Amino acid sequence: MAKALDGVRILDFTHVQSGPTCTQLLAWLGADVIKVERAGAGDITREQLRDIPGVDSLYFTMLNHNKRSITLDAKNPKGKQVLERLVKHCDVLVENFAPGALDRMGFTWERIQQLNPRMIVASVKGFGPGPYQDCKVYENVAQCAGGSASTTGFDDGPPLVTGAQIGDSGTGLHLALGIVAALYQRMSTGRGQKVLAAMQDGVLNLCRVKLRDQQRLARTGVMQEYPQYPHGQFGSAVPRAGNASGGGQPGWIIKCKGWEKDPNAYLYFIAQAPVWKEICKVIGKEEWITDPDYATPDARLPRLLQVFATVEAWTMTKTKFEAMAELNQHDIPCGPILSMEELAAEPSLRATGTVVEVDHPQRGKYLTVGNPIKMSDSLTEVMRSPLLGEHTQEVLTELGLSDSEIRTLRAEKVI
Repeated sequence: MAKALDGVRILDFTHVQSGPTCTQLLAWLGADVIKVERAGAGDITREQLRDIPGVDSLYFTMLNHNKRSITLDAKNPKGKQVLERLVKHCDVLVENFAPGALDRMGFTWERIQQLNPRMIVASVKGFGPGPYQDCKVYENVAQCAGGSASTTGFDDGPPLVTGAQIGDSGTGLHLALGIVAALYQRMSTGRGQKVLAAMQDGVLNLCRVKLRDQQRLARTGVMQEYPQYPHGQFGSAVPRAGNASGGGQPGWIIKCKGWEKDPNAYLYFIAQAPVWKEICKVIGKEEWITDPDYATPDARLPRLLQVFATVEAWTMTKTKFEAMAELNQHDIPCGPILSMEELAAEPSLRATGTVVEVDHPQRGKYLTVGNPIKMSDSLTEVMRSPLLGEHTQEVLTELGLSDSEIRTLRAEKVI
């Protein structure tokens, strides 16, 4: 079966997480991704957080599936010549270098356009144009600068970063969408263009509901769905909301049976207004159905923590799965707190290709996250990450270099 991006060639100059997330998704969708790495070293994540000495780390393997790897010294004049041929050969160049690095290599936007007017140059940066545009950014810095950390955690504690990689992987996903849109626009214009995804911008996009709340807070001085209401104090900025849902449906994480020993024996419970009667019946508080202090959503707002504590007294008598099963019978929205151990073992995720077992020639079998995007006419086969320089000969041959030319480049340590 043909893939959605069959025929699209990606020149991948990315490393670590944000860029590789983008190019791996494009590879899963069928693009030919040629990952350019330094000879003898490669992407720094090949050696970061290794669990097997001398073998590519899970950090690298889980971000570089379905790609081809070549090694190239782009500072060497002959290496630059090879790179020029690659620019002419490919449709998209993706990079997450420090600001200005591509220019210093001699591959300015103007030079790339001379070589290939149809080339799309896609970049991940920490910040967009502005006072911080030259600053180096990592995942947690992006979370802090993009508004996530200031609104995560509990009101009586410090800001918190989240385990979800919304700075790196989130920005990579944004960039992939931009690339696909640029490819589509090129069909009508015939021209390439620059695509930029800044990590601060990506995090803020994912935190848009908090920007919504900032404007509501400035207008009204309070936010009734936050746990600080009505007894706490609101300042001028959106506070941390604990486990509140962030939407119009009040929710909270509550304990289940076994919580004393299992740090994930919890359930997320939503006190949704349309099923309030069913909630009261399940937890044995039928009098709340008509009690004016609880009968309406507005009446419940100042008493939400009491409501959740009462529900918790019920859930603590059941495992999270037992509670979920019973609540779902009444269409009461809830969800178990699933650990990575539980997710890794979940059969339904294996069946859909969301969790995939891959065989690596050096590592052996390992689990990875598969393509989160499912398409009926572009099925994803998750293939192992490449060994360093594994496809150098193959790609250079496709560029028209002879075996003797390739041997010379290898002898001169250009590749």
